[in-house]
Amino acid sequence: MNRPLKRLGFLTIGLFDPASPREGHESTLRLIEHGERLGLDSAWLRHRHLQHGISSPVAVLAAATQRTSRIDLGTAVTPLGWENPLRLAEDWATVDVLSGGRLNPGVSVGPPMRWDDVKGALYPDTADVEDLTYARVERLLGHLRGEPASPFEGTVGIETFSRQVQPQAAGLAERVWYGAGSLRSVAFAAAQGLNLLTSSVLTGVRAEPGEEPDFATLQAEQVRAFRAAHPAGEAARVSQGLVVIPTDSASPEQARRYAEYAASRLERTRSPQGPGGLLFAPDLVGPSEELAERLAAHAAFAEVEEVAFALPFTFGEADLVQILTDYATRLGPFLGWSPAR
Repeated sequence: MNRPLKRLGFLTIGLFDPASPREGHESTLRLIEHGERLGLDSAWLRHRHLQHGISSPVAVLAAATQRTSRIDLGTAVTPLGWENPLRLAEDWATVDVLSGGRLNPGVSVGPPMRWDDVKGALYPDTADVEDLTYARVERLLGHLRGEPASPFEGTVGIETFSRQVQPQAAGLAERVWYGAGSLRSVAFAAAQGLNLLTSSVLTGVRAEPGEEPDFATLQAEQVRAFRAAHPAGEAARVSQGLVVIPTDSASPEQARRYAEYAASRLERTRSPQGPGGLLFAPDLVGPSEELAERLAAHAAFAEVEEVAFALPFTFGEADLVQILTDYATRLGPFLGWSPAR
């Protein structure tokens, strides 16, 4: 099924120089502002804990709410192993209220990256008993939906207490996304009535020696399985996050670097990687008309109406501005998309 593209957004990691972190964070905020001016529909931030990328998207998105008025703001994704669901619900609800209902948080579960290295600092007393499973999502959703976080409600002295997380942000729970790379995660997201974020990586892929699994076919199967199990059926929201780099307005030097970047990552797309069976999608680089043709032939792209293309993590601000501009002025129109007004 070929679906018209209704929503076009982008995902960025927000790299910064550790010697001057403010400039990197400001660059990310400028990029979000630029995306809104171009009429893009959404801007998403990825977590990078103990790295030189945005560690606290909720804080950066809170700032973005005050510098934008229309564009949706999301996380893709928040790894819940780093978070307390009750505290995160308070933070998200606060940012959603500040944004006027534009927050679209995405989540995933499992042990944090380099768990053995960080668990002593993250959970010094409880690491061995922390529940890092889907139950953590269910706790978070319960708080966002107004389920009691405390048995007490009332006034003590001059302070008034609520049973629920405050503020309560109407509709926020319906705007939560799950970042799934496996059929198991897809089934969980559908059962919870969540929205589905797909990306440029699948997990748990197995292949015989010499076999090259087709990423697009496998991802399309996941999207179809999600909608088949979701209460909303074909209306269930799915967003795709491939790495797509248009070169229409790029300089020759930029186009060369973009092509080299994609080529350096191509080998990992030929077969599943590591014990987790990670299968990566090839990065798409070239003129927008050519990219539109390649996407039209992509089995999973044909199943979605929303995309949040992932920006390369190592490119500079000028590169990212050029790519976003080509998304809005060249690639988007070739895909049948129109900028928001």
